[in-house]
Parts: sequence; structure tokens; C-alpha cells
Amino acid sequence: MEIYTKSTDSVAFEPLTNEGAKDAEIKVVIGKEQGAPNFIMRIFRIAKNGHTPLHSHEWEHENYILKGSGELRNSKGESKQIKQGDVVLIPPFEEHQFYNSGNEELVFICLIPIMDRV
Repeated sequence: MEIYTKSTDSVAFEPLTNEGAKDAEIKVVIGKEQGAPNFIMRIFRIAKNGHTPLHSHEWEHENYILKGSGELRNSKGESKQIKQGDVVLIPPFEEHQFYNSGNEELVFICLIPIMDRV
């Protein structure tokens, strides 16, 4: 495997079009196309009062908060505060939603497995 490098600034954000998302964008910075055999690295950007959909899936994923603050919510109405520098582990099948309750955009890295390897 050849080492891959690229500036994330050269990859454009696209609207997150999943049902239930509001004012959220995503860009895939490393995936199969770049030669990654196991994981996909994505960056999310969520505007103030925006959010990802409330959802769950069969795989875990890890997040690193790059900028801003907000809440990680679940279907029981519970939430955990998140902020720049925090790491998050979301277990398989755990319902979750990232909500930007801060005063600036919320930006985070999200690592997920390549789906045909799950």
C-alpha cells in the first residue's frame, strides 16, 4: 500500500441529505478511492442549531471534535455536552444525533468501517 496524503481543504463539503438532518455538511477525505482497506474518514460541519439525523447502525464509530461545541443526543432525550478536543465513541446500535448548541460551527472527524467489511 502506498502512503496517501492530501489537504482536507481541497475536498469540498456537500450537504448532508439524510432525512432528519438540518444545516449539516459532510466531506469524505479518506476512503476506498484513496486506497483505505478498512476505514472511511469523514469530516462533518454543522451550523448553529443544525444537527445530524437521530439514527443508529450496526457498527461503532469514533469522532474527534475539531471546532465548536454542542450536544450528543439519544432517543431517550438524554444528551452529553461535547466541545473542541473531545473524543467520542458511539457503540453499535446506539441511537445518536450531533446537535450544534454552540455559538459557532461544530466540526468533527468521524471514522467508520468500510461497509463491505462490517
